[in-house]
Amino acid sequence: MSAKSDLHATDDVVLENPTTFRELVGSLQYLTITRPDIAFAVNTISQFMSQPRVSHLVAVKRILRYVKGTLAHGLLFTPQRQPVALSAYSDADWAGCPITRRSTSGYLVYLGSNLISWCSKKQPTIARSSAESEYRSLAHASAETTWLGYLLYELGARIQFPILLHCDNLSATYMASNPVFHARTKHIELDYHYVREKVARGSHRVCFIPSKDQPADLLTKPLHKSRHLLFSGKLVRSGPPSLRGAVKENQSPPSITPRISSID
Repeated sequence: MSAKSDLHATDDVVLENPTTFRELVGSLQYLTITRPDIAFAVNTISQFMSQPRVSHLVAVKRILRYVKGTLAHGLLFTPQRQPVALSAYSDADWAGCPITRRSTSGYLVYLGSNLISWCSKKQPTIARSSAESEYRSLAHASAETTWLGYLLYELGARIQFPILLHCDNLSATYMASNPVFHARTKHIELDYHYVREKVARGSHRVCFIPSKDQPADLLTKPLHKSRHLLFSGKLVRSGPPSLRGAVKENQSPPSITPRISSID
């Protein structure tokens, strides 16, 4: 998506036939299963399915052009030695939605060097501060890693503890471990203090990471081309499509010579 464009529900002319728009968005939603680099853009245009307009269709075509130029990109999975590290990167774009002023949460979960889970989702309520929006995103990442930790344990995999949660907001990092901030954070819902309980138990640890090194930023807002390419390279890799297997592009079918038997 363009870094400076804001899509609105009432701008431009309503599409006469919205079926094509909805079919394209549905196909892109299916593509996000293996292409996390387009998750935020698809999440944004999916909010205009009821009454799509011309500007929304232009945004969809922009995503299609990007996909056409990166057809060889996809997830890469490599073997990992046990015990393997489970880590997450969480970020939030405070009041990023120009219509509702709700924040957008995004997180990435890695098993070793393999990306196994990600999410780009608008928060259900309005956050009154950037620390609140970041803390909510951190809580979602904590819950996801907790569930994945139990799942890996049932599958027989050994993971390292504590699970690292990377956040680029110092206030959210301090709130996860410092109870002194209680008086300033009473407006934050109590269920999001789930992170603090996990840190106190020792199963998780929150680490600060600079915004320039935060790959989850790709799931919260549209970025400029240079930053988008930098972060998308940490999510998907370029390589031959794995679904084709060993099929060769110019492989010609075997020639069959008819066999004619003579009758005396």
